[in-house]
Amino acid sequence: MGMSAGYELARRAVKTLLIDAFDPPHTEGSHHGDTRLIRHAYSGDPAYIDLALRADVLWQEAEQLSGTELLVRSGVLNLADSAVYSFSGRLAEAEKRKVRVEHLDAGEIRRRWPALSIPESFAAMYEPDAGYLYSERCIAAYRQLALAHGAELLTNTPVLNITAREGSVTIHTAKGDYHGAAAILSAGAWFSMLAPFVHLPIKAVRKVVGWFDSAPAFAAGNFPGFTLGTEEGGYYGFPGIGGAGLKIGRHDTGREWSPGEPLAPFGSEAADEGDLRRVLEAYMPGAAGRLLKGSVCKYEHTPDEDFIIDRHPLHPNVLLAGGFSGHGFKFSSVVGEILADLTISGATSHNIRPFSLSRFTPSGHSQAGLILEGM
Repeated sequence: MGMSAGYELARRAVKTLLIDAFDPPHTEGSHHGDTRLIRHAYSGDPAYIDLALRADVLWQEAEQLSGTELLVRSGVLNLADSAVYSFSGRLAEAEKRKVRVEHLDAGEIRRRWPALSIPESFAAMYEPDAGYLYSERCIAAYRQLALAHGAELLTNTPVLNITAREGSVTIHTAKGDYHGAAAILSAGAWFSMLAPFVHLPIKAVRKVVGWFDSAPAFAAGNFPGFTLGTEEGGYYGFPGIGGAGLKIGRHDTGREWSPGEPLAPFGSEAADEGDLRRVLEAYMPGAAGRLLKGSVCKYEHTPDEDFIIDRHPLHPNVLLAGGFSGHGFKFSSVVGEILADLTISGATSHNIRPFSLSRFTPSGHSQAGLILEGM
């Protein structure tokens, strides 16, 4: 989100400084691991569908401007046990907004993808226009475009403190202090490092993904991206790309993590591979081969799993953007546009009311001086 916002500001001729504790793209956040799903049919607040459709347009623009393939329309197959999850809400919202979707029963799922072992209780919502993004390429593309428009980037520069007053923000780092009229804070799983300047109800958790040796039926071009809702839990994944094997991760569960703590490598817990293999053996046996690679990343999410895009309750010239993990990467192109809009004009045409920080206060209104403790 920060790199996208940096590009959007720089291309609008705003003098822009980007500060990162590492050197993006990197493995210390929530964006590594090659791929992220992009889909458009959401339930809940209609803002998600509108933003997903706009994000798709912006990804295409970034792809053209950077000359790098970022988006692959593999389709996304959303599978679920009907006893666990119903697609009715998402199907209804998709129809209202003319998003192409197909509702499939178990027989049709098996006919189209015979390598799946799906019980009769399963149904699916297939999105033919959805697919996946090459996440690290996306970060690199926005970095390239931002710098080309005159943005400056400080890498390997942790932020030590922030001070703000009307019309001015100072970022204190080990390499010096940097001053601007406004700031955007998009620190992901590292937001707690910015206390006491800001406290957000964001929890970071350790997550794992694995790549498994899989049959040709699960290779890119033959199999779509997918989500899987089962009694065993919620999962997501990608076809085998370039011989890397089918990639799968678990959306729910995860051990809480705090900045400064070691992040245990893949395989440190039996469930790292065990949870993934168990669901593959049950529903995708042809993809339950040898583990080719495992990786660890961080989820950072809010209690309701909706985003935070709002102003600091005490400093209106400081914007906060966080709580995106689990389903947020696809939106980073449009979130950058939103943050640039808010920085420059104070408003955006996009509906961001569902992402207000005030929803976590008892009254539903922002309160000066309120400290929102991390959950």
